[in-house]
Amino acid sequence: MHTQFESFEVIPAVDIQDGEVVQLVQGERGTEKRYGDPVEAATRWIDAGAQSLHLVDLDGAFEGERANADAIEAVLEAVDVPTQLGGGIRTATDAIALLEQGLDRVILGTAAVENPDIVAEISDAQRDSVVVSLDAKDGEVVVEGWTEGAGMTPVEAVERYEELGATAILFTNVDVEGQLEGVATEPVRELVEATDVPIIASGGVATLEDVRALRDAGASAVVVGSALYEGRFTLEAAQAAAYEDA
Repeated sequence: MHTQFESFEVIPAVDIQDGEVVQLVQGERGTEKRYGDPVEAATRWIDAGAQSLHLVDLDGAFEGERANADAIEAVLEAVDVPTQLGGGIRTATDAIALLEQGLDRVILGTAAVENPDIVAEISDAQRDSVVVSLDAKDGEVVVEGWTEGAGMTPVEAVERYEELGATAILFTNVDVEGQLEGVATEPVRELVEATDVPIIASGGVATLEDVRALRDAGASAVVVGSALYEGRFTLEAAQAAAYEDA
């Protein structure tokens, strides 16, 4: 299972809304800052040394159906590193079609909470292809664009999805997401201790020290968005920090 992350990985985020790259604060619409063309952003991160990319269809996440298919297809055609996509993927049919189109991993959030068996269905068709996105607010898993509680803790959820064949868990701490104020490592550490599935951490990364802290908490990778787009540090510096004292 851990072969996909042979060493700690820093994964740039390409979040797409209305065909443009944006970053939201705490996932709330209306807080977005725009950063231009998705293909330009994706190729910039790859030129800077990205080993994989994290794509999000934000309109899909909010509306429940994919809305930026053209932009995402353009990114997939332009890059040759592993890619993972979340946002609006609600059925196994959709997910398998995307994987056949060249995507490496689908990220399921609300769909996996509402219908856990979808994880097994996709995994059976395409091995090692499903990342389950667990977003937590005040210690509870939240769904529907972070607007509804799911009535379970992240640890309870992780144990369920490990059994169903998830290849990784994307864990976003909504309490710190998009604020560039630092990370909360304890929830990450709890998940790492509860499962053998790799944990990809997301949310709040503002400094190189945050990158190291998540690595030290046991995460297999970290998704970084705002800090890279705002120039808080470079991707090269983040990758170097990840290997320091490792």
